Amino acid sequence: MLVDDEENVIQVIINKIDWESLGFSVQGYAHNGLEALEMAEESQPDVVMTDIKMPYMDGLELARRLKQQYPTIKIIIFSGFDEFEYAKEAIRLEAEEYILKPIDSTELSEVFKRIKTSLDKEFNEKQNINMLKKYYQESLPILQENFYTALIEGREDEETLSRDMMDYQVSLDGPFYDVVLLHNSTSLAPEGINPLLITMSVRKLWEEHMREKWEAKFFSYLGNVVIIVQMKSESDVRELTDECQVLCRLSKHISKATITAGVGKPVSNIMGLPKSYSGAREAISYRVIYGRGQAINIAEIAPEGNKNSDSIKTESTDEKLYAVFKAIKMDSEENLDAEIDKYMAEEAPVNPSIQDYRFFVMDLVTEIYRFMKSNHIDASSIFDKDADPYDKVQHLELFELTGWFKKTTHEIREVLRANRTDTTKGFVSKAIDYVRENYGNKDLTVESICSYLVISSAYFSTVFKKETGKTFINYLTDIRMEKAVRMLLEDNEKTYVIAEAVGYSDPNYFSYVFKKKFGVSPSRYKTQQNG
Repeated sequence: MLVDDEENVIQVIINKIDWESLGFSVQGYAHNGLEALEMAEESQPDVVMTDIKMPYMDGLELARRLKQQYPTIKIIIFSGFDEFEYAKEAIRLEAEEYILKPIDSTELSEVFKRIKTSLDKEFNEKQNINMLKKYYQESLPILQENFYTALIEGREDEETLSRDMMDYQVSLDGPFYDVVLLHNSTSLAPEGINPLLITMSVRKLWEEHMREKWEAKFFSYLGNVVIIVQMKSESDVRELTDECQVLCRLSKHISKATITAGVGKPVSNIMGLPKSYSGAREAISYRVIYGRGQAINIAEIAPEGNKNSDSIKTESTDEKLYAVFKAIKMDSEENLDAEIDKYMAEEAPVNPSIQDYRFFVMDLVTEIYRFMKSNHIDASSIFDKDADPYDKVQHLELFELTGWFKKTTHEIREVLRANRTDTTKGFVSKAIDYVRENYGNKDLTVESICSYLVISSAYFSTVFKKETGKTFINYLTDIRMEKAVRMLLEDNEKTYVIAEAVGYSDPNYFSYVFKKKFGVSPSRYKTQQNG
């Protein structure tokens, strides 16, 4: 990506270099640092080549922000200023090159050849089979892996916990703990690369970013990567979820992997980790609703159901009926009906006595009641308040019982969907109200509104766009422009007054955004409307 406020400079660079032969393509260009930051979030370029002197945000500040958000990005700084302080700052920011204008195409081509070699080497290192195998053996001794597995399975004895941690050299001081589960969608993986190697590449990436800050423990379990993190307070789970969201995007960019991160509910005791793991596992299953390749926090998507360790499965629910209950929450009506047909074909008694048939029916109704209770569904919303489902159902023939089972689960499914929709619409509505009341605050950001809503920006961004059809930034910009137009036409205010009133500290940047939105400057727009 190229960044320069002079259009002719950008066009010269684009046209004078044979990018394809160098192994690069120009994904886009921006005319200032703020615009470049927005574009980088969408396209995530491997290399950014930026000028220093630009309006709104200079190239050095842009480089600093890019390195914070995308640590692997390569920065090339070019400038017409041959000053030592600029060069020194470029070195501090770990820029690949500091090039003086006018730019020589041969010199620039050599720079990109070196960077291409460096990028290829980094990629090959992450994919190298021998390196990954060696890293795996050295970083996760089998005794530690077995210990972590025992913790999340609930097999660890509290009496021997301290001794085991000492024996296996494990430090878990808390005071709060959470489990993050990483699921790799192998069906979306690139062809020709072993999925196991992709998973290990992802694991190394996440370890590099999370091990120190979260004192994270990584291990493999049932084909997934499991992370036990330690937090200072329970509220840190929002920051954890947002960081997982960033790493999901980074996994896609670097390892070509579609990673869904399920975040469980925090616990204050190590022995509570099985519940946190169960919540993370359930969060992963919601990827069919909220989409793959992102972080999903169970406490945000199922705040009520999460009061149980698993709101789908109870202790007495067998695996076949568990598939039905999971379909109620996750699948279409057609898939739900298919699971019910399968269950009835395999589990319904053949040529039973009246007593055996009644016992089967009573067990089925009991399990349905238990599922509704665990998901906080009022039975009277499904069954008639004064009716006895046991009495009604036990007289049905098998095909009628199947029909009743389908009808009942369809109604439960709709209640769950309505509750979920009400929850998401509720906080989106609060967010919209907050924006309309605070659009004039220049510090209004995704982070600040998520702090107000007490929700992670990862979940907020996903649901806000789903409900409104716009990203939060685009929605906020539209509201600000709407208010700006009204002040421009009705109040006859000066541009700098309007800019400050709608949340822009820089009048020039306000004019830039206004022109980008309407195609003309504020003053020109006013003339056209009044003309």
